[in-house]
Amino acid sequence: MEAFRKVIKGWLGKVLLVLFLTPLALVGIEGYFSGGKTEDTAQLINGDAISKKELEALTASFKEQYLSYVNGDETLLNQTFIENKALDSLVARTLLLQQAEKLGIALSDAQIEQMVAQQPNFQENGQFSETLYANYLRSVGMTSQSLITNLRQDHALKMLSNSFLQHALVSQKDIQQIVNLQTEQRTLHLASIPLDEYKKAVQVSDQEATEYYNAHKNAFKQVASVDVDYVILAQASFAQAASTVTEAELQAAYDKFVASQQANVTPIVKHILVTLEGRTEEEAKARATAAQTEIQQGATFAATAAKYSEDPDSKAKGGVIEGYAKGVFGDEFDQAVTKASQVALVKTQYGFHVIEAKAATANVASFASEKLRLEAEILKTKAANAFSDRVNALNELVVSSDALDVVSQEVKGAQVQTVKAVTLNTQHPVLSDASVKPKLFNHDVENGDRNVSSSLQLANGDVAWVKVRDYHAAGVQTLAEAMPRVKATLIEKKAAAAATAKIQAALNEFKTQPAAQVRAKHAINFVDAGSFARSQGLLKRDVERAAFSVGAPKEGHWSVTTATLPNELIVVAVSKVQKNTENLPAEAVTQLASLYENLRAEQELDDYTRYLKSQAKIK
Repeated sequence: MEAFRKVIKGWLGKVLLVLFLTPLALVGIEGYFSGGKTEDTAQLINGDAISKKELEALTASFKEQYLSYVNGDETLLNQTFIENKALDSLVARTLLLQQAEKLGIALSDAQIEQMVAQQPNFQENGQFSETLYANYLRSVGMTSQSLITNLRQDHALKMLSNSFLQHALVSQKDIQQIVNLQTEQRTLHLASIPLDEYKKAVQVSDQEATEYYNAHKNAFKQVASVDVDYVILAQASFAQAASTVTEAELQAAYDKFVASQQANVTPIVKHILVTLEGRTEEEAKARATAAQTEIQQGATFAATAAKYSEDPDSKAKGGVIEGYAKGVFGDEFDQAVTKASQVALVKTQYGFHVIEAKAATANVASFASEKLRLEAEILKTKAANAFSDRVNALNELVVSSDALDVVSQEVKGAQVQTVKAVTLNTQHPVLSDASVKPKLFNHDVENGDRNVSSSLQLANGDVAWVKVRDYHAAGVQTLAEAMPRVKATLIEKKAAAAATAKIQAALNEFKTQPAAQVRAKHAINFVDAGSFARSQGLLKRDVERAAFSVGAPKEGHWSVTTATLPNELIVVAVSKVQKNTENLPAEAVTQLASLYENLRAEQELDDYTRYLKSQAKIK
């Protein structure tokens, strides 16, 4: 069952991806559209305009979604791809709306108005409120007519889309095939043939390489990359920048520590509360004044609180407010608390308070016990300040000279490092840092900016300066650039072909003879790998494809093929194919069928949109 859960998750992920990337994702996003045409046109679809404002809004929305997949790292986004995807979606939306209009799929103004009137957000005491409705329109910056237009468009899109979603044709045979494919278990036996010895005898001429390159140019695409110089100023090198701490510095640090400890101690606050409930303000004040007078004449605060206070919690505790915090009773109350040992009378929103406060004494550690800690903190601060001063001074030199070697000249041990062919996916302790990567991949660099960066704070506290030496745009490599890869590819292919030729007789015999007979005759060292399903993802992709590409073998026979991996040829043998559908719960089959129906519906809607696009006038 665990394997099937992975199947479901995999299919669900595919469905969600399709939902995001196809026109159905446009249903319900009316908030991005203004409902009117503008002169600022991004594209015309059969005469209907898509404004740049619409495009910018949807692009921003897509960008936000993609950012969630890359943990907010904008350097990993393909901005052009996102904008094109947004434009494609808007084109699809426009085409679907146009088709819905042709088919007469629309609600009348009266129907829309009835829907609006029935919305709970626009009702007051069970009746439609013009005021609430008007307030909503103002909050979203829309007119009533534009809202009605958007609601009508939204409904039309949903109706047209549902015609596909609710009527996708999926047969029981289709479902059974899907279930069979995803749940079958194949018992595998694998043999590895190293290619190193075969490669020694392989030669590839320049002409062969050129012909292969011309026939397979798309195989030699490259992502954008940069050649980078960088230099590091290590924070640790300044740890010993200051080795001494004076007694005066220690005493000053201790005094600051004592003051902070004292400031953080909560005072002991007592109060007697006389509320205004059932009495006038004058009567309440008179009662509170009587309580204050009794305390001033020698009565204990606790006894007086028991007699007068109407705060049941503090009254039971002699008037003490446990966990006193500023702001609870208001500014007047807090100001009275600051007048320690004075019995104060103040009025707040709660009534009249008789207040007594005593500053609590902090239990502060002695100077002797804190000396080592304070000394370490002072040294750390001095080192940090020395590091910061050094960084600032070096930064001026680096930026003004537009050169990194000034750092190595000024700081012993600092060396300029060079790394070539750095891509967005390159893992590097410095160049992959979140503060560095945006300096390597941005529009300025693409447009020729080769200036050294200002100081960059790394995650570990060190500081780096970087300079892009060269930028290599994404695209197909030239023959000269690709030549090493081309020759390596051809060598790999020729070596794999030679290894395959050597065992070809055995491969042929596996097709007609029992496996045990073939294995006894030929020296191919198979290892029993175990049983695997497609959904497990435990095999290398090429091996998995090979294993599930062959038919089920007869009893005692093996279905055998090969897969090529770097530096080795893998002989893949299937000895058994087991169907597990009988153990699959009915609800699991139902869920899989539903997911497949959704995917099929999405594909049909996408095909329909593509057809409309092929017939449309787009400019």
